[in-house]
Amino acid sequence: MRRITVLGATGSIGDSTLDVVRRHPERYAIHALTAHSQADKLARRCIEFRPARAVVGTPEAAATLETLLRAAGVPTDVSHGEDALAEVAADDGADTVMAAIVGAAGLRPTLAAARAGKRVLLANKEALVMSGRIFMDAVREHGATLLPIDSEHNAVFQCLPADDPRYCAGVSRVMLTASGGPFRTREPSTLHDISPDEACAHPNWVMGRKISVDSATMMNKGLEVIEAHWLFGAPAERIEVLIHPQSIVHSMVAYADGSVLAQLGNPDMRTPIAYGLAYPERIDAGVTPLDLARAGTLSFETPDLSRFPCLGLAFDALRAAGVAPAVLNAANEIAVEAFLRKAIRFTDIAAIVARVLERAAQPADAAASLEGVLAADAEARRLARSLLPAGALS
Repeated sequence: MRRITVLGATGSIGDSTLDVVRRHPERYAIHALTAHSQADKLARRCIEFRPARAVVGTPEAAATLETLLRAAGVPTDVSHGEDALAEVAADDGADTVMAAIVGAAGLRPTLAAARAGKRVLLANKEALVMSGRIFMDAVREHGATLLPIDSEHNAVFQCLPADDPRYCAGVSRVMLTASGGPFRTREPSTLHDISPDEACAHPNWVMGRKISVDSATMMNKGLEVIEAHWLFGAPAERIEVLIHPQSIVHSMVAYADGSVLAQLGNPDMRTPIAYGLAYPERIDAGVTPLDLARAGTLSFETPDLSRFPCLGLAFDALRAAGVAPAVLNAANEIAVEAFLRKAIRFTDIAAIVARVLERAAQPADAAASLEGVLAADAEARRLARSLLPAGALS
């Protein structure tokens, strides 16, 4: 029986994780659930799964959650705040942590889980994008098990040698696929007036609004390139991105002998989640079996960086190394938030990220400590906010 903590239990990854757990009550139990502010939804999750602990972001959310749980007779211990989140991620009551908090907020608790030697199911990109070396060192030094949950990285993991899922001499390329989002065929000159609802209308995946915008700009894929570098030890020049509109081939690994291994499946996050939960076994995830005859043609194309400049910026940040990926991520989070509030245009996202990358201080040794990474993150956010219209995020 694995005991699981779900960080980000009310998001789409949290929903899918709990669906897989629900299907296998003989294998999994929930130790703790966390959310930022959705106390009502978290209460429903706690009433169903009866975790020992629940953590929310604010005192107000904690008070609401406690009231709802007491009324239902559920004795879950409720706490709130960043310290409580990091503490529950390291709690001895769980052996497995699903790290599914979106954005930089997920860095500290995910790192705490690694330092506690947990099996970390990594669905949070920022832990590696912001502090890849620190995080991978923590995994190695504390005996944690790191399993990627992003569909692309999970696919690469499955296609690399089982005894050493890292980039090796026999591997020539790690090939990440991307749907291309809702604007794959749209002329770049027409992207200025894209609305948030248009950007969030992903053709294949059901995701939160922030990650949906990242998919539309392909910044999401850029962050995955940086993540793949740390997960698999692949240099930037050996990581390739291919647009694959059908989202059936989730990623591939090319070998020196000319072989290409691919992982295929219907676009459903329960597949990589079930793989991570049961690894090295495989269990029913509730996913509809792939019908290749019905899927028909599978196509691939090279991304157009004039349409997706954020992807190019991510490659630039990876090559620059240091805290450049953290700066990239922080500027993007601020710009996407402003876009979702309709304070800037869709095309302003890449422009703001590019200017922050040019202007942000990036001390050579900053990436060696969490304090240095967080300082670079804060400075990049300040710079990004300074480029927004007055009152954009108020």
